[in-house]
Amino acid sequence: MKKILILGSTGNLGGQLVKEFSNLSDYQVLAYNYKEVNLLEPNLIVSKIKKIKPDIIINAIGYNAVDKCEEIEEEFEVAYKINVRAVKYLAQVALVTNSILVQMSSDYVFGGNICQENNDSREEFLKIKEVGGFTENAKRCPINKYGQTKMLGEDEVLKLSDKKLKYYIIRTSKPFGPQGTSPSAKESFFDQILKMVPGKKEISVVNEELSCFTYTPDLARQIREILEDSREFGIYHIRNSEPAIWCDAASELFKLKKISIKIKPVLSESFPRPAKRPKYSVLANTKLPPLRSWKEALKEYIINYKQ
Repeated sequence: MKKILILGSTGNLGGQLVKEFSNLSDYQVLAYNYKEVNLLEPNLIVSKIKKIKPDIIINAIGYNAVDKCEEIEEEFEVAYKINVRAVKYLAQVALVTNSILVQMSSDYVFGGNICQENNDSREEFLKIKEVGGFTENAKRCPINKYGQTKMLGEDEVLKLSDKKLKYYIIRTSKPFGPQGTSPSAKESFFDQILKMVPGKKEISVVNEELSCFTYTPDLARQIREILEDSREFGIYHIRNSEPAIWCDAASELFKLKKISIKIKPVLSESFPRPAKRPKYSVLANTKLPPLRSWKEALKEYIINYKQ
């Protein structure tokens, strides 16, 4: 029986990972929530991991308050400690215990070098779009501080790859699904929009920022399949099929929920935020079987959780 350690077990993804692996008889699931493991004190988790000696470590903990990280220096320091320094320690201890490390990352490591309106990057943008988005080995260029921390966290894992660290870096984007029980578990775009609807005849939604939505149960399932299939170690992109902008997502949500409300498409500048968002951060999947459309996944989410 394999020991699998899931960090962030009560988060949005962590909860789905626990559910996914707990249904299998050949895994012993060790689930640590935010109270049981504090990545701001990595030495403590390192000592725990050395005692446990898990076969697999999945790090589903990450700082993702994008705007706070951009605007407040103290928040950036916390983001760095969780997304970079703690990952460094996890990679080092995984090497010592001969564990497989699964580290979650983001589409926000891309997008800073792509601007459709900029002639200098137009040709590069067209090449990326032609292959379906940023491939797993594409040049990273984050546009905000959060993206920088995720890129640097990847680097801490990659630094040990030549020392035979067994790792998977999983990049994903726009996650949605059942909300975790952790107080810090963020609401998805769809949950936020549904809360904004009551009493309104019109709602403004950004009609930019093309990327891919990812249903967390589908994400957890494909992570399990990567591990069970013993896929080659490296970087993988997991997201549901069909890229979409926020405006299209809201429209599909209202159609499924049979909500009659006018959507006013607006530019990103209509909602000023401290951190810039990529105009284009579509993840091309070149290594895995494609997941179902996000629309199909959203329909399942609505039926099972939002009736």
